[in-house]
Amino acid sequence: MRTPASRRLMAGTLAVGTVLAGALVLAPSARAAGGGYVALGDSYAAGVGSGSYISSSGTCYRSTLAYPSLWQQANSPSSFDFEACSGATTSDVLNGQLSGLNSGTTEVSVTVGGDDAGFSSTMETCVLDGTSSCVSAVNTAENFVNTQLASRLDSLYSAIRSHAPNAHVVVLGYPHLYAIPGDCLFGISNTSRSAINGAADDLDGVIAKEVAKYAGFTFGDVRSAFSGHEICTDSQWIHSTTLPVYESYHPTSAGQSGGYYPVFRADA
Repeated sequence: MRTPASRRLMAGTLAVGTVLAGALVLAPSARAAGGGYVALGDSYAAGVGSGSYISSSGTCYRSTLAYPSLWQQANSPSSFDFEACSGATTSDVLNGQLSGLNSGTTEVSVTVGGDDAGFSSTMETCVLDGTSSCVSAVNTAENFVNTQLASRLDSLYSAIRSHAPNAHVVVLGYPHLYAIPGDCLFGISNTSRSAINGAADDLDGVIAKEVAKYAGFTFGDVRSAFSGHEICTDSQWIHSTTLPVYESYHPTSAGQSGGYYPVFRADA
């Protein structure tokens, strides 16, 4: 039988546990409310393909439906600097997107690296020039990713940490574009699709390895989130060839809200 003292001790312990549990649940939101959020990166971070583009962003095509906008709307950070831009490389981010970072920045997101490897030109080759040319272009992109991208990412990540020493940084990767064999009756060959997915794996692998070197950085792997929603599925979250052309092979609004956003929200 518990004595009155033991009952009071147990009640107090449970109360403390409840408070601690609540603090753990609320920690991400508290961090967001306490400082600024800066969103960096390329077209996948800007939200190209999801529509609802912010007119003042011009050809950067920043969207109110992109994962940075969705997170800002849900968490209301003290400030929001949306710098991501279509076509941006690591150099573009390093030299043109870091001005909003400072000691008061508590959250940073970034998706970048695909354009360094020539994503757009590789996809154009794959669509227009057949399997042999596609595989060759993908191999060239993979060689770049595996031999040159790491040093570029290191330069960028180091600069982000220097400019925003108190920030938590989430680096989100890239999804597989295709389900293989999938249900596509037309389009590029399964050989080409497999090569493109393999390049995404290489890209994500290099990004994850570099992210692991930096304290306070987290890699957000979106491949599982997009599984079952690639091109050649009945519920695809990625555009195939479409109009406007710049939206081709980019996540739809469902890809941003159902793919990228939950991964970022879990890691932020």
